[in-house]
Amino acid sequence: MKFRALQENLRKTLWSRIDGGDLTGLRLAEQTGFKQAHISNFLNRKRGLSLEGMDKVLNVQHLSVLDLLEPSEVNKRASIPPPSDDEFQNILMVEAAVAAVEPMVMNMNVKEILKFKKSFLRKLRPEMEGHREEWERFVLIKADGRDGMSMYPRLMPGANVLIDRHYNSLKPYRKGESNMYAICGNGACTIKYAEQAGSHLVLRPHNPAYPVEVMAIDSGKTAADYLI
Repeated sequence: MKFRALQENLRKTLWSRIDGGDLTGLRLAEQTGFKQAHISNFLNRKRGLSLEGMDKVLNVQHLSVLDLLEPSEVNKRASIPPPSDDEFQNILMVEAAVAAVEPMVMNMNVKEILKFKKSFLRKLRPEMEGHREEWERFVLIKADGRDGMSMYPRLMPGANVLIDRHYNSLKPYRKGESNMYAICGNGACTIKYAEQAGSHLVLRPHNPAYPVEVMAIDSGKTAADYLI
């Protein structure tokens, strides 16, 4: 929602209070320290308020920005908690790009919700690097055609892939087995085996018909920053 729309909703709220006899333009000017003409011009759409001015009006009228949001906008952007009273946990299906950067998934980014047994999820061991404690741990992404075939037969095109975002370490989960990762970098996301070679990530497919890819690790970042 844009700043101009927030200001318009503030006008509507103030006019509602004025029409209800709970507020006057003069009173609002006294509360904020603005000139009455300044308040009148704002209410009559002749001028806007600065960010500081808007903050002052919200404060004296005991309002918050949330009071100015449309309910549909709040619902669209609200984080979705995964409550469940049974043995299953709701896991959210999102685009890989969302899984890579959004600590909490918002309603507008959810493509589907699937259920997994809580007993299964509890058995999965985390291995975090960096600050991911506040990230929603499990999400789902769908393997596209290229990723599905490059990791065949471990994956198939269109397969639902459960991502543990609390495991962004290159440490092997099981001794002697390569971890499969969702990796995001260079403007794209992919599913591959990964290993570090100096300042690069080497992304290996399971299917030998597909090429090995090399991704440079930017200065100031670590391999873990690229592992979803």
